[in-house]
Amino acid sequence: MSDRIDLSKIEKKLIIRQVEEKDIDDIVELSKICFPNMDPWTREQLQSHIEIFPAGQLCVEYDGRIIGASSSLIIDFNEYEDRHTFDEITDDGFITNHDPEGMHLYGISIMVHPDFRRLHIGSRIYEARKELAQRLNLKSFLVGGRIPYYHKYAEQMSANEYVRQVIQQKIYDPVLSFQLLSGFKLKWVNPNYLDDDQASRKYAVLLEWSNVDYMPGSKRLYLRAFPVRICTVQYMLKKIDSFEDFASQCEYFVDVAALDNSDFVVFPETFTIQLLSFMDETIPGKQVRRLAEYTEDYIRLFSMLAVKHNVNIVGGSHFVEENELLYNVSYLFRRDGTIDRQYKLHITPDERKWWAIQPGSELKVFDTDCGKIAVLICYDTQFPELCRMAVDRGARIIFTPFCTDDRQGYLRVRYCAQARAIENEVYTVISGTVGNLTHVPRSDTMYAQSGIFSPSDFPFSRDGIVGECSANIETVVIGEVDLEILRRNRVTGTVTHLKDRRKDLYRIVEGTPVSQRSYGEIPIPRSTKCRRKRPGRESTKVG
Repeated sequence: MSDRIDLSKIEKKLIIRQVEEKDIDDIVELSKICFPNMDPWTREQLQSHIEIFPAGQLCVEYDGRIIGASSSLIIDFNEYEDRHTFDEITDDGFITNHDPEGMHLYGISIMVHPDFRRLHIGSRIYEARKELAQRLNLKSFLVGGRIPYYHKYAEQMSANEYVRQVIQQKIYDPVLSFQLLSGFKLKWVNPNYLDDDQASRKYAVLLEWSNVDYMPGSKRLYLRAFPVRICTVQYMLKKIDSFEDFASQCEYFVDVAALDNSDFVVFPETFTIQLLSFMDETIPGKQVRRLAEYTEDYIRLFSMLAVKHNVNIVGGSHFVEENELLYNVSYLFRRDGTIDRQYKLHITPDERKWWAIQPGSELKVFDTDCGKIAVLICYDTQFPELCRMAVDRGARIIFTPFCTDDRQGYLRVRYCAQARAIENEVYTVISGTVGNLTHVPRSDTMYAQSGIFSPSDFPFSRDGIVGECSANIETVVIGEVDLEILRRNRVTGTVTHLKDRRKDLYRIVEGTPVSQRSYGEIPIPRSTKCRRKRPGRESTKVG
């Protein structure tokens, strides 16, 4: 593989946006597919929704196709009977009763195409509506939920008993079980809610999600917190027999992160060397080129996992061949399906000696749904200028996938990551490999203790450590950082490093990015006492 991969041909972008008039026919067809035995939305009803409350009408577009949609309106729930019907709460489906001064968001419809129900589309829609309720300072988000499996139990129990057993997880209902997992609480069961819903025997459950940030009597918005939950993976290198085994191990950790509602999951540097387990190759230069053959498979795997599990993935790093040269590249797989990459900029002596890895030429700062981030691969974090440049461009979290084979190399990464957090008033995250590939020729041992670090001041965790793994075991650590606390501390902290810089004495002058070039063009000092090492790692003789 010699040409640079065009990521736009691989990525499948997922967008949650407001419904537009051009989407109406697609949503009508989607309602027929999702509710085959019920009356679908009409074009006139959907047109009315858009005209009356456009912010409450959402759709999910995946790779250019509408695969999900929802409708909502604002009401003052005190004006309605507890045992209201669908027609009453929606004014016969046209939402002309929408009240901009109301206190409650009411969800009247959510649908996801059956072919895409493993991509957590419903969860994304619910989260978007919760954010809408918070943004509009609404007291709560209400839904009238169907119980479509009730018809299977209607001869055995009442609707109230059925709902009780679903709550106790003795019975599974595809709608109610999902809504309970989404944070909704039962208020009561409504009979005769929807006449054409025979599967639910016309029943519905009224559910409520309460907005804890609601401020009574005020439409003014306050940003009290901006939490970001991060899962850093301490990845065990162990023998596998196929790419499918690798994919299974990776998906396990992505699923763990997603189950705890992480916004990011981070993998280590060059953890794809695990693929050497089933390759019969002993020469280092040929080993990495064999790994590079799996680049597209690796990209497609992690792009799929990010969308499927609704989590942004910093995909460690992987060796990539472009124009017959090798690079160490970290990929960012966003949960909206888009992909970006950061080349390693500083190459260790061993990487150059054994694998002829070439340096990248540009530092990037990436936009995400949790603010701006940057990725500094292992050795890069030991050059403070890079982190300062990233922070000056708006980065608030710096991710560092690393791979070290001894404690000294590990501590260089850790100490520098913590120093970058303090001097730049930023969060830093490190993720490393552990274990041994004893069956792979020239493979080193691994040493890691992955962690999440903060500045050192009163609002932050003790010792500036949000969380850290135990050393040298396969595990994860999940921690939550707050970008709003970070912003405030930059203004009112005990010390304010960024504000107090002496720009009259020093400054960073950024160079103009140059095209990727071979290190063969640059004189490299020869070491007279260079022990034989596995390349691509921080060794004791580096830095």
